[in-house]
Amino acid sequence: QPGIPHRHCYPCQGAAKQGRGVSMKLTFIGAAHEVTGSCTLLECCGGNFLIDYGMEQGVNVFENVPLPVLPGQIDAVFLTHAHIDHSGMLPKLYKDGFRGKVYATRATENLCRIMLMDSANIQVSDAEWMNRRAARAGRTAVDPVYTTEDAAGVLRLLRPCSYAERIKVAEGVEVRFTDVGHLLGAACVELWLTEGGETRKLVFSGDVGNTGLPLIGAPLTVDEADYLVIESTYGNRLHEKPGDTVAELAAVLKRTFDRGGSVIIPAFAVGRTQELLYAVREIKQKRLVQGHDGWPVYLDSPLAEAATAVFMQCEPEYLNAETRNLLRQGINPLWSANLYLTESVEESKKINDDPRPKVILSASGMCDAGRIRHHLKHNLWKWENIILFAGYQAEGTLGRSLLNGAKTVRLFGEEISVSAEICALHGTSGHADRDGLLKWVQAIKRKPRVVFVNHGDEENCEAFRDRLVSEGYCAVAPFSGTEFDLLHGKFLMVTEGQRIEKKGHARKKEVFAQLVEAAQRLVAVAMACKEQSNQRLRRFTSEIELLIDTWKD
Repeated sequence: QPGIPHRHCYPCQGAAKQGRGVSMKLTFIGAAHEVTGSCTLLECCGGNFLIDYGMEQGVNVFENVPLPVLPGQIDAVFLTHAHIDHSGMLPKLYKDGFRGKVYATRATENLCRIMLMDSANIQVSDAEWMNRRAARAGRTAVDPVYTTEDAAGVLRLLRPCSYAERIKVAEGVEVRFTDVGHLLGAACVELWLTEGGETRKLVFSGDVGNTGLPLIGAPLTVDEADYLVIESTYGNRLHEKPGDTVAELAAVLKRTFDRGGSVIIPAFAVGRTQELLYAVREIKQKRLVQGHDGWPVYLDSPLAEAATAVFMQCEPEYLNAETRNLLRQGINPLWSANLYLTESVEESKKINDDPRPKVILSASGMCDAGRIRHHLKHNLWKWENIILFAGYQAEGTLGRSLLNGAKTVRLFGEEISVSAEICALHGTSGHADRDGLLKWVQAIKRKPRVVFVNHGDEENCEAFRDRLVSEGYCAVAPFSGTEFDLLHGKFLMVTEGQRIEKKGHARKKEVFAQLVEAAQRLVAVAMACKEQSNQRLRRFTSEIELLIDTWKD
């Protein structure tokens, strides 16, 4: 890796030679030069410990090495927060033999109870769909990645912790969870590791939150760390200056309602939906949408409804001062008049029969699945509506296509015209930006011996590594498989990233060649129609023009 400073500060030793007797080793598994699939293995004090075990989502760029130990040999998992890219493979770990403990904050535990069961249902549903196709094609059936039984099994292993509680996990291993904002219950993980009379403090940042979020507080910092593993989701980006999100949302609502339309908001079920409900309550309370009273809000996501219940039933320590003050006054911060919760598919379908200007909050946040796709089908083609995005839209998703100005989209086999106004709500990121991450690192009083940068795509993690180096830190951005000896401050193995070859390139060429061949046959058929009647020629022409109009964009 060009420019990596550790080759000067911490010389790399041969793995086989140095591996014997090492008793405090860190191995990077997932989210190394990638944003999802967080997983790091710590071997120390005679035990094996994982920090997060997340699911990879979206585009997978680099190969991850497999766990170098069996799941049954893992003593504990330290979970930073409930998002699926940090927790989503825990049921698979259980399925494969893990029976240790999962340490997390109580709010994270409660969110995992709904999110992991929801994820398990998706795994089972996806496997059933694939097996129906496999049966028709005569292929072998597949098993789901994990089932609801596996999810229920790992949930029984959760050991809830409070913020600031220092817990002895094993001889020589202590852990503490510190609030870092981002999501209800999210935490950085502080580990004190003692072996052979020597102690090292290792800190995992988890996902560092943005400031000024509703419901939850700003991220707290830690005072000391010998080694730091820091995320870099926005390691090379700055957020726009925070504006008044409530005023911006109110203005969108008024503009839409004035022309008789509805606002459809694709929202992530956990976190973002609750922030929007908080804003809606304030808008209604302050009557910020002048000229419109009693407008309905439909929350159409069973997972979001369950997550909202977790938010409302959590201990006050997980909420910010403003939210706690509302609760003391007897005000439900997430409830407002004319808020309707829909459970069944039938109730969801009836929403679009309501002729009133309204707000529809539905998942998924990037429009690639869930009930939101049905609402888009019924509302995208109406000019008076607004589709309002309130979160990041990844490349290749329907949400990104709409934000990029798509004129038509395909939903449930139909071409849908995009006549609705497409907008994005600003200032709603749950992640700290580059300067926020840098400020969090700089709060550590003495520079860590090494800062390991992960949980960011290639551009962001390497840019943030370089920024830290320019600030005088010894910082590296390890790839999956890299191993580090925490006791002696030396790399045991430095791996290069193994890029995943994009599947389907050869197949794509083959399919494109078939398309061109078919077009040539169409031209040949057209040339042979010279003597056909005018009526048949007009019909043929019309069908070709319809085909062209369907595919020209």
